[in-house]
Amino acid sequence: MGLIQAALGAAGGALADAWREFFYCEALPAEVLLRKASKSTNGNRSSNTKGNDNIISNGSVIAVADGQCMIIVDQGKVVELCAEPGEFLWDSSSEPSIFYGKLGANIIDTFKQIGKRITFGGDTAKDQRVYYINTKEIPGNKYGTANPVPFRVVDKNIGLDVDIAIRCHGEYSYRITDPILFYTNVSGNVTADYRRDQIDSQLKTELMTALQPAFAKISEMGIRYSALPGHTMEIADALNDVLSKKWTELRGIKVVSFGVNSVTASEEDEQMIKNLQKSAVLRDPTMAAAAITGAQADAMVAAAKNEAAGPMMAFAGMNMANQAGGMNAADLFAMGQAGKQAAPAAQSGWTCSCGATGNTGKFCSQCGKPKPASDSWVCECGTENTGKFCQNCGKPRPNSATFKWKCNKCGWEPEDMNNIPKFCPNCGDPFNDADRVNV
Repeated sequence: MGLIQAALGAAGGALADAWREFFYCEALPAEVLLRKASKSTNGNRSSNTKGNDNIISNGSVIAVADGQCMIIVDQGKVVELCAEPGEFLWDSSSEPSIFYGKLGANIIDTFKQIGKRITFGGDTAKDQRVYYINTKEIPGNKYGTANPVPFRVVDKNIGLDVDIAIRCHGEYSYRITDPILFYTNVSGNVTADYRRDQIDSQLKTELMTALQPAFAKISEMGIRYSALPGHTMEIADALNDVLSKKWTELRGIKVVSFGVNSVTASEEDEQMIKNLQKSAVLRDPTMAAAAITGAQADAMVAAAKNEAAGPMMAFAGMNMANQAGGMNAADLFAMGQAGKQAAPAAQSGWTCSCGATGNTGKFCSQCGKPKPASDSWVCECGTENTGKFCQNCGKPRPNSATFKWKCNKCGWEPEDMNNIPKFCPNCGDPFNDADRVNV
């Protein structure tokens, strides 16, 4: 009886699974990262209702929508993938269908499947599944630093290089970029949905761990911690560099955007930075003189209001303090003025057309343009000149006295023999040694 029952079950199951299936998935919400597909049946009109849910017959059709990636798993192994919206026809299934292909060959294959199933007691001994993976951007992932995160503050203008602790919070989004890695290493062959809340806690922990090296890369770019909300793309790129091993190469996930709602430092760190900036400003004698002048003005106002000691005694005390201070505003103003007058004389190098000054090499340190060709010449007496005649002995410039320039194609001659263009403005022929004519 057991053998007969197995034969009947194998025959009935093979015939029930011989129908072609149609798989479709509605739009995946942001909370669902992966969903197992089910066969589509249209109410009571469909006769394909008794087949095995984990059997996909040859010739079955799978619809793929925008923002979805379909994978077919046969016996636990991914055998097909499609991320292009439209209709996918699976014509390489190991499960035959009498309604796709040649009827005679399909009938023979069906009987082979019946015989195979009898050996397994009428069971299929096969597992085939269709999964839909959400490839849209997954937004709304909140984060927040429970503990302060180190951030390096660099200000080259004042020579500031100090580590502080900051707190920040906001949201980030990610996307599944490699569906096969995500299925293999994260979700596996689930029976229903794989939701984001099953992995979000782990992603958030790893993101917070990666913030510190990511902020280190941002600080090296000279970005202040208060300006982080304006550089979210740079932060996202830095996070992807740090998380590439765990997220991209292991799970097939990549950070798309990183939003910063607020960034705050402790009151002690903020006050420290302000004090250092103020001290750096006072390195300029003129600014220091202005600070002393303002302090003296405030002291004079306070002295005039001092009724207990009398205005005269208060002003006398202020004068004694000025004399004992070792430096007054007038001396500082004089030092600042002298420094400004000496600055042009001390400045060396050449000025580029972009405005960068102090260049000493052959190329501009700001824009990379080459150093302009020098028009100076050295006379026989050893004097360096820029005009047509030597400013020391009066001899003419050698080039202008021995030859002149004339285009050998059209005969055009420049008016200023010391200012020769690279190409003839009349015919476009380049100027070279062939255009030099002895006089």
